[in-house]
Amino acid sequence: MNKLKIGVIYGGMSTENEVSIMSAKSVIENLDINRYEIFPIYISKNAKWYNSEEENEEIENIVEYIKNMDVIFPVLHGLYGEDGTIQGLLEMLKIPYVGCKVLASSVGMDKVYTKILFEKAGIKQAKYQYIKKIEKGYVFVEDNFEEHLLELEEIIDKVQEKLKYPMFVKPSNSGSSVGVNKANNKQELKKYIEEASKFDKKILIEEGIIGKEVECAVLGNEDVLASCVGEVKSAEEFYSYDAKYNNKASITEIPAKIPREKSEEIRKLAVKAFKAIDGTGLSRVDFFIENETNQVYANEINTLPGFTNISMYPKLFEAVGISYKELLNRLIQLSQQ
Repeated sequence: MNKLKIGVIYGGMSTENEVSIMSAKSVIENLDINRYEIFPIYISKNAKWYNSEEENEEIENIVEYIKNMDVIFPVLHGLYGEDGTIQGLLEMLKIPYVGCKVLASSVGMDKVYTKILFEKAGIKQAKYQYIKKIEKGYVFVEDNFEEHLLELEEIIDKVQEKLKYPMFVKPSNSGSSVGVNKANNKQELKKYIEEASKFDKKILIEEGIIGKEVECAVLGNEDVLASCVGEVKSAEEFYSYDAKYNNKASITEIPAKIPREKSEEIRKLAVKAFKAIDGTGLSRVDFFIENETNQVYANEINTLPGFTNISMYPKLFEAVGISYKELLNRLIQLSQQ
């Protein structure tokens, strides 16, 4: 049997380079060497391409190199990897690849536009406002996309009229909770808007939802399979980058201890959200279950979720009988359909 040549692209220029390395190591270790010939392809933070993260041997003609692959498995998180850019390159070269296509990747990466599509799909979510940082200052974007150039103090007044504290301030294009902060008052809101603008010109401000944070993984193209639902129990006030990767007191509970009908509701919503952005291959969809009302609210969709052995995406499918190795096989099969 001829082995499929699998190029695993990882690293990248985003703030999630280190997370990507961890995910890629797990993927490479678990790919079946009897079925696949594996080619690690590392992109450094300064956009050079190598055959490992040690950066010993630079790949001189990357286009010719990756055109020799049967399938590319991108394990890139964040900008330039999860946002449609690498997917666009692979489309141009006509190379099959694992995961969402260009549109779903770019929309899924952009939290504001994810929300717009979820609204259209009738998926309940937290109230939000959208602002932009430009050279002259800040722009408040109305629901009908009318824009107003205002002083930051004026923006804050408008946001406070529409949303209640606590509020979450997020760069629209950022992963692993990088640049995300919880504002409890006007001073914090100002500070965190300025902080978020260091990561992206587009800033999302959401009304906080007090409740359980739960996640559901999806797998498929036309026929989409949803995993069980897992709960994230953050050791910190919210599931920040530090809480995700550095605080060992943060735990996940799989399956989540929620009623069966609530779990089924979330699983159906996860598939609906995935289809709403025109997803293919895989995604992880994150939700809140509000304590007071027991209502489910969509938080966001991750089109290239973490893929370490302890990451939520593979663990959720492991809990329903699909092993890490089998998950990789299925994703590669889906990429060739």
